Amino acid sequence: MGNIAMKTGGIHHITCFVKNAQRNVDFYAGVLGLRLVKKTINFDAPEVYHLYFGNEKGSPGTIITFFPHEFSSKGRIGGGQVGTTTYVVPTGALDFWKARLTAFDISFTESARFSESYIEFLDVDGLQLEIVEREDGALNTWSSGGIPTDKAIKGFGGAVLYSTVSTETMQVLEDVLGLQKVGQDGGFIRYKAEGDIGNLIDVNAEPMEWGIPGAGTVHHIAWRAKDFEDHEAWRSHVERSGFHPTPIIDRQYFHAIYFREHGGILFEIATDPPGFANDEHEDHLGEVLMLPTWFENSRAEIERNLPPIQVQELKSIKQ
Repeated sequence: MGNIAMKTGGIHHITCFVKNAQRNVDFYAGVLGLRLVKKTINFDAPEVYHLYFGNEKGSPGTIITFFPHEFSSKGRIGGGQVGTTTYVVPTGALDFWKARLTAFDISFTESARFSESYIEFLDVDGLQLEIVEREDGALNTWSSGGIPTDKAIKGFGGAVLYSTVSTETMQVLEDVLGLQKVGQDGGFIRYKAEGDIGNLIDVNAEPMEWGIPGAGTVHHIAWRAKDFEDHEAWRSHVERSGFHPTPIIDRQYFHAIYFREHGGILFEIATDPPGFANDEHEDHLGEVLMLPTWFENSRAEIERNLPPIQVQELKSIKQ
């Protein structure tokens, strides 16, 4: 790559801890209308699901993932974490989402940041979410729960990062990941990546107290690498920048490296390929439990230890 500055397109995925698997499915598939694109396990703890939700293909920039564990302790959102995950919907869709959240008895507040209107709410485990309208980004053609395409969540708008040392986190966004500083509004400084979704990242201007990992918190945020060659260049670039990235790990649906930036947030860089149709047909994503080859021999035991889950049409309180 020589001296060419490296720039990520934006967020690849965001991974969180939650408690109950079925409640998690009900919220993200049932209420938010995302597609369960992959049902697999935590490769490091096969007694725990790893659930992925996104648009119809699980495109980079749309994927939120979860480790649901009934016995995990409650975390506290704070420094060293993604504070809020931002979803983007088409222009004119915000009123639809206010009505939908109200119909499911989910309370929300309205706020403004950088001249944009947001609705902010919590999921069932207390993860902080918000929805914003923007023109950019392809429509989500996945249709479920009566959400029309022109109202459906397109993917991430971005994220609000909670740093314990804001200057350090901002320096990584700018000098390592290649985001551009575009403004400040009150307590937040905004950075922009090159992609058309998952591209606007807000960072707290004043340092924040450490959060506590656990259910209802984000474990890590992953940034996009175009392909495997680009990914190797990213690993060298991160190392040259003074960080200690992990070796490249094959996560079946992308390759990953991880490093913790000095504001405390765990960053991953993940490849766009091969994607979620790697081991399932696109028409049937998320329907059966997919295991990496080295766990196939233990499938019966693994399935016995996992709670049954299903994507189901939810009745709102107004029906």
